Amino acid sequence: MSVAQVLTASQMRAAEQALFDAGTSVSELMEIAAGGAAEWIRRLAAGRSVTVLCGPGNNGGDGYVIARRLRESGNAVTVIAPLEPATDAAREARRRWGGPVASGAGKGPGDVFVDCLFGSGLARPLIPEHALLLRDLAARHRFRVAVDVPSGIASDSGAVLGERLPAFDLTLALGAWKFAHWSLPGRVLMGQMRLVPIGIAGVEGAAQLVGRPRLAAPAVDSHKYRRGLLGIVAGAMPGASLLAAMAAQHAGAGYVKLLAAAPDSRTPPDVVTDSAPLAEALADSRMAAVLVGPGLGRDDAARDALAAALRRARAVVIDADALVLLAPALLPDGKPILATPHDGELEVLCRSFGVIAEGRRTRALALARVSGMVVLAKGPDTCVAAPDGRLALAPPAPSWLSVAGTGDVLAGIAASRVAAGSDAFAAACEAVWLHGEAARRAGAAFTPSQLAERVPETLAASL
Repeated sequence: MSVAQVLTASQMRAAEQALFDAGTSVSELMEIAAGGAAEWIRRLAAGRSVTVLCGPGNNGGDGYVIARRLRESGNAVTVIAPLEPATDAAREARRRWGGPVASGAGKGPGDVFVDCLFGSGLARPLIPEHALLLRDLAARHRFRVAVDVPSGIASDSGAVLGERLPAFDLTLALGAWKFAHWSLPGRVLMGQMRLVPIGIAGVEGAAQLVGRPRLAAPAVDSHKYRRGLLGIVAGAMPGASLLAAMAAQHAGAGYVKLLAAAPDSRTPPDVVTDSAPLAEALADSRMAAVLVGPGLGRDDAARDALAAALRRARAVVIDADALVLLAPALLPDGKPILATPHDGELEVLCRSFGVIAEGRRTRALALARVSGMVVLAKGPDTCVAAPDGRLALAPPAPSWLSVAGTGDVLAGIAASRVAAGSDAFAAACEAVWLHGEAARRAGAAFTPSQLAERVPETLAASL
């Protein structure tokens, strides 16, 4: 899968320091970063006038460099700076700009506004004067661009540190993605996002952005068992397990079986139902993975089914009702397990496993570490956490996914990828991307079965 790292503010500072230690000066790096940003802004401006708001730090220094580059390209540029430069690199950038610098917003409308006030370095609300200046300039320009992170958005969390902060048309991340770029609520203010590379190396322990998987067609000598036999435990509400089975058939597994006490008349002819006692069905040594939870119910029989799956299956994906029933004592040691909770289920799991944390990402990481499971914490900003601390953030998926049954489809895709041979963390990331891409292709107001029907297209796009 393609990997783009997502850095905290401290990780970004350390990565930049590595470049400085290797001989690149702060001013040289500023020219690279701001020069790349200026090229994006030049294309957007298309000859129109540009107003650049510069702060006192190096984000403001980027603004002075952007202003100089745009002026050299023929744009009319106005620079506004409510504070004097406070770093050597920012002072040098202002000196090289050499043009007038206003302290206030002035009057009249403008074309393109560029926010270089504070960026990713700010972790507190803007003072009222700066917030008013930012809002005023944004309101009077047709297009709005934020450099690195919009001023007033917390880089490490995406928290909005103030009221009535402006929305931008384009946000240009410098060097690496930050958590704010992929986290609510801040990300909704960022518009389109583009990454400006500056030569940052890979950072050990960095989070990653879920990207398009790099999958392969079955080998020429493949057969259904080599591609992966997946068992799906049916329960009190068989419709959910049927949705998961439909998605799983489209996501790469070679053989999908419903493990049900009795056949259901709604089961399509291409889905096999195994009505043997569950313990006997799970004893099939060819079964690569088992999905348990969709439509399972929450009674004693459901708890027994979950315990049997965890005890006997080679790898387990746990979803829906099974997450509510899961207790630490049920988890076997050393077995690949993927849990796929939404926020309510994640809260239940955290209580069961004694995890005290706030926020989906922090809870998922803590739960994964304590339980040994890979945790796919699904929601409007989905993340995947592994017991060893790996973390992947999902790019935004269509909000049309907020309908009953789409979680069953996601669980089926994830279980299929596990059965096909991906480890639990990779399978979760693959499933998140395939699920989101299927939603994009399904359009508006789709049903879960229509979503599942688009999975083959997304799988084909990954080959």
